[in-house]
Amino acid sequence: MQDWIKIGRVEDIPRLGARTVHTTKGDIAVFRTSGDDIFALFNRCPHKGGPLSEGIVTGKVVVCPLHSWTIDLETGEATAPDEGCTRPVESRVADGQVWLKLECAKKVAHG
Repeated sequence: MQDWIKIGRVEDIPRLGARTVHTTKGDIAVFRTSGDDIFALFNRCPHKGGPLSEGIVTGKVVVCPLHSWTIDLETGEATAPDEGCTRPVESRVADGQVWLKLECAKKVAHG
């Protein structure tokens, strides 16, 4: 079973930045591009587990703050020559509100 969880407004996420959402399934980084596209990934770089939410967003990738791995925001895949993947989370925007689709997860307090 999957549930859509409302996490807030698009404007709550900094442009070219991210917001972290804590869930029972793990922390999710929700990113906003310069064109206001919204993407969500589990907040762990596939390299050493760095917090992707603290990385730099450029185009449709985020650069991990620990070792500069570049992660595709749509797929969660590391870009070559690096290898690995973090799990993407389906997101949608409706009436300016951002929703995440999570398997039986509940949103918990924001940090």
